Amino acid sequence: MYLSPEEKEIGRENFHAALGSKPIRREFLVKAFKSDVRSGKGLGPMYFAYGDSVPKPVRVGVIGTGDEGSVLIGAINPAFIEVGSIADIRPYNVWRAFHGDHYSGSALKARPGLLKVFGWKSEDDAKKKHKLKVYGDYKDLIANAKDDGLEAVIIALPLHLHAPAAIAAMKAGLHVMTEKLMAHSVRECKEMAQAAKQTKLLLATGHQRHYNILYDDAVEMVRKQLLGELHYIRAQWHRGNLPGKDSWRQPMPKAVKPDDSLADQLELELKKWLNELEKCKLDPKQRRQAEQWEKKIAQKRAQMNDILDAKAFGYKDMQLTDGKGNVVYNRPAIEELIRWRLWDRTGGGLMAELGSHQLDAAGIFVHAMHKARDEKAEKPLPLNVVGAANRPLFPENRQVEDHVYCIIEYPAPGYDPADPNNDKKKIGVQYASINGNGFGGYGETVFGTEGTLLLDREEEAMLYRKNATDQKTRVAVAKGGGRKGLPTLQAHENGDPESEAIGTLGTVPAGRGYTEELEHWAWCIRNPAPENLPRCHPKVALADATIALATNIAARDGKRIVFDEKWFDPDRPETPEGVKPDLSRYNA
Repeated sequence: MYLSPEEKEIGRENFHAALGSKPIRREFLVKAFKSDVRSGKGLGPMYFAYGDSVPKPVRVGVIGTGDEGSVLIGAINPAFIEVGSIADIRPYNVWRAFHGDHYSGSALKARPGLLKVFGWKSEDDAKKKHKLKVYGDYKDLIANAKDDGLEAVIIALPLHLHAPAAIAAMKAGLHVMTEKLMAHSVRECKEMAQAAKQTKLLLATGHQRHYNILYDDAVEMVRKQLLGELHYIRAQWHRGNLPGKDSWRQPMPKAVKPDDSLADQLELELKKWLNELEKCKLDPKQRRQAEQWEKKIAQKRAQMNDILDAKAFGYKDMQLTDGKGNVVYNRPAIEELIRWRLWDRTGGGLMAELGSHQLDAAGIFVHAMHKARDEKAEKPLPLNVVGAANRPLFPENRQVEDHVYCIIEYPAPGYDPADPNNDKKKIGVQYASINGNGFGGYGETVFGTEGTLLLDREEEAMLYRKNATDQKTRVAVAKGGGRKGLPTLQAHENGDPESEAIGTLGTVPAGRGYTEELEHWAWCIRNPAPENLPRCHPKVALADATIALATNIAARDGKRIVFDEKWFDPDRPETPEGVKPDLSRYNA
């Protein structure tokens, strides 16, 4: 948030004190700026009140080093975590794990690679001097975990492998951090939760908004009723993906499927980049640009050599047919691996990959509204969902929908299911994720009776006065009292960051929470106690997954689903898909 000059000096706790009565710690950001912030580290240890290091970094294995796995590698703070092994069946992902993603500046910032994160000189240096092990099959990494000195694993595999890998790891005595969604089905989520309970190991799921400082301060605004009574949330994730340009339909080596519509893309890009490199070599002033082209070319060649027998690892050939039984698309097993988000067996579609994050945030805001009335209030469960999904854009080369939309109702404070007027005690959440037009991007808008909170791209938050039409108007806490002794809202035109206006985080760039979730997970491992749990522990992650997966069912079937509270209980057998959890099936 934009903080006033006084708030910038004092930090989060005084900002909260301005909204209520928390104690003031004037030294918070002063110390932060003098230490971690200026050194490039995050605010997590001070902000979320866990230590700024652990006595000994937790030695982990990283299972799955693709897009998200490489993001998690890039988020590692070596003061908390050291990587002892990695596992990925794709040669291209192993290359990126070491060297990073050089396709763009933003990609490299998010995925700098192990060599950069740990200061290793080369792959050989990492393997020989630092004893890093590289495996293909994740099962081999787990089987050798104790010999490699591992204590935990980070899992970023395709969704259908989250449960098998996490349960195998916990049975081997390893703590687990798995990427979202928790698992492919509620049944599997409950099996993972039961495994964690039996083994008494930590299982965390990567819904990073639980560790995003921007969201935490936004939650505090809701809890302090700065928005008044919360009654509606609108969220969206719009992307410009279109046929021929789809981030989920990545190009594959031509050798694995010569007739694919993107079969020539890698070769054409490589040729273009080689020409650019030759141009740079002719000009001594462009030596740095030449080095950048060389790294991009090395990455492109690694991608072109990303060839393996995917069937050996359980991936399958498939034919898609139309309503008359005619084959409309042939999919080899390696396409299921490389483009796993497009297929029902391996992925969960837009709700699992995108919507789960934002519905998670919506649930956090609703909980904050309840805590405004009762500090001890449990996180409320959703009441029902209606949804729709369709495919107006892409051809028959996938199973996931192009668009998905839903409306979820939550109980507001004071909701009584027996009251015939209970519609007056509900909070509505509307969500849409579409392809084909990225207008509006992604974010959440929280509507209250006194103000509107807009969170944009996990980077910026704006608090507007009620019914504001000037989008440059920010709103801040007015000095003095207000309704029922609560703070009132006062408009500040032009959004002057030196006023008391609340906008983007004025002190430091808002981090997305990846580093903080990994740090805290490692800190909890080093400080075992019943109260030291990751913020997204199994019960929380199960709830997030249940909402997303039940919404998928509602959207695909075009129906209204009433949520059953038993679905959210890890120890109960009921699931929205109607299949009971059975942990014994992992014994084979």
